[in-house]
Amino acid sequence: VQLLASGGGLVQPGGSLRLSCAASGSIFRINAMGWYRQASGKQRELVAIMATGGIPTYADSVLGRFTISRAYAKNTVYLQMNSLKPEDTAVYYCTSITMTQPHLPSRHYWGQGTQVTVSS
Repeated sequence: VQLLASGGGLVQPGGSLRLSCAASGSIFRINAMGWYRQASGKQRELVAIMATGGIPTYADSVLGRFTISRAYAKNTVYLQMNSLKPEDTAVYYCTSITMTQPHLPSRHYWGQGTQVTVSS
């Protein structure tokens, strides 16, 4: 399973960005897709995740500012980020919890990461 993310960049505080991530390859079923981030010198943390047919879960720090959505037919997950703050600066990684065959358990697959920098 390959995950290809795009949409990162440099934005001023208060600005917006939209990240996209498409999964491809040997996919039997995707159970969830989401986003993590890792700031310099810090551990990777959950930003938002959405189970298939489920309700999104957000980190408290992004609640009300970020919105996760999925295009199921395209195996794609989006992250709309509004009211960005300098503390949102990080490498953002998309992930999918995917079954590649019906008799195998699901596992995390990771994208390559996309840099988001919020600075004036």
